[in-house]
Amino acid sequence: MTVKAVKMPCTSANVYTKVPDGGWGWTVAFAFFVVEALTYGIIKSFGVFFNDLMESFDETNSRISWIISICVFVQTFTAPLSTVLSNRFGHRLVVMAGGLLVSAGMVIASFARSVVEMYVTIGVVSGLGYCLSFLPTVTILSQYFDKRRSLVTAVASTGECFAVFSFAPAITALKEQIGWRYSMLSVGVLQLGITACGSLLRPIVIREQEEVKAQPPEEPTETKYMLENEQTCTSIESIDSGVDITTSPSNVPGKTKAEPKSEEPKQHGQNPTDNNSTPPEPKTKLLDFSVMRDYSFICYAFFGLFATLGFFAPSLYIIPLSRSLGIGKDHSAYILSAMAIAEVFGRIFAGWLLNKKPIRKIYIELICVILLAVALVAFPFASGFWGLMICSVYFGFMLGTVAGTHIPLLAEDDVVGIERMSSAAGVYVFIQSLAGLAGPPLAGVLVDTTKNYSSAFYSCAAGMVLGAVFLALVRPCKTGLCHQQQQQQQQVEESTAGPPPELPDDFIDMDIGKAENSGKGSDSVV
Repeated sequence: MTVKAVKMPCTSANVYTKVPDGGWGWTVAFAFFVVEALTYGIIKSFGVFFNDLMESFDETNSRISWIISICVFVQTFTAPLSTVLSNRFGHRLVVMAGGLLVSAGMVIASFARSVVEMYVTIGVVSGLGYCLSFLPTVTILSQYFDKRRSLVTAVASTGECFAVFSFAPAITALKEQIGWRYSMLSVGVLQLGITACGSLLRPIVIREQEEVKAQPPEEPTETKYMLENEQTCTSIESIDSGVDITTSPSNVPGKTKAEPKSEEPKQHGQNPTDNNSTPPEPKTKLLDFSVMRDYSFICYAFFGLFATLGFFAPSLYIIPLSRSLGIGKDHSAYILSAMAIAEVFGRIFAGWLLNKKPIRKIYIELICVILLAVALVAFPFASGFWGLMICSVYFGFMLGTVAGTHIPLLAEDDVVGIERMSSAAGVYVFIQSLAGLAGPPLAGVLVDTTKNYSSAFYSCAAGMVLGAVFLALVRPCKTGLCHQQQQQQQQVEESTAGPPPELPDDFIDMDIGKAENSGKGSDSVV
């Protein structure tokens, strides 16, 4: 049972004696659910505006794709900035500021007159807001949970799935009534809810509770002295026996009370209260780049780099693909919603599975990535509404198993661990920015060149396969690095430690003989 060490007001930090695995963490989980819905949920639902923007601005697929591409790039590229600001000003203020940027960018974009203005408003302004909103929220949520971390994070991350499920049909119906510009304006106003969620993110402090052990009753000095002599078979004169005993003058039977050891600082002119003073706490690094020297993290970062190619493009091109197959607007929105529902079940299933012990989570993630690549390859072979629906459901389920767990897995010991997760998440998402920038435009160029939407899904599948290769190398790199560090540590210890002192086998017998001779000498005197 978790016990709060200090009860703090609502605006202050929560101080616990151990990771609570609940408590205020449930409120943080709800806030993360809403933030997911209003960030990634909106990004994945942006495909409903795709054809409207192409018609309004008379632009190609690739140029319209750059809107989300720039947005994802800025979101991931500025991840280290989000980490630095969170460590400096706290997660709450950073998320609230991010919510304001997200809303402002989307509202201003509704008045844009060219695609370049969309690049600035949604791409840069909202993209920066997405980064400041999402990353600090998932980081602080991982700090509130330990045993339930995988399950809670996976369930809370389903917010974007419910958002896609509800926003795609709702925005489509809203466009029919008020047009795409006012629909985008309404989405921007709705995203102000991120600021309210940011106010719920109380910081957490884990402070171990000091246990005060009861002192055993002190034995009489004379009895203690006699026991020492019986155990070591020596006398008061056996100071050079080689056995560490406490036969100092303070333990002589004639002395009734031994001098306490706390008196020693006074003899050196020190203040006795200095020993009770706590050492100054080390300053927290705003961004720890030491994770870049960890080979397992490097492989995991390359996995995220290539896997990102398959995260966003399918959601953007599923509606245009369905329209190219002769499926109506309403049915196309239903396909995107079905994908979102399947993603919910995939995230919950992955969280439940990874919460089982003992289990090697990194290998479960690898299996899910491979199956996700298979789902991407299956899209070009779909025909008709139901064929595309089956592929979308399968893809959504597998996407949920990967998308909801790849960032929380940074807290596992196979990658970097919970201590360095904050910095690792910033660097990890920063490396993903290259794929976020190149993914959608690359798919758009392939579509414009081949005049076939299947090429976009093939490019995503190729990136996912490369990601699986690097993910398979994470565990071997971690174990090999740990063994190498242990060997180096043993070599250092062996080189610094000298040979053990050679003691005569009969050093106790020699001391006993010395004590006996002393006893005989005293008898002869008598």
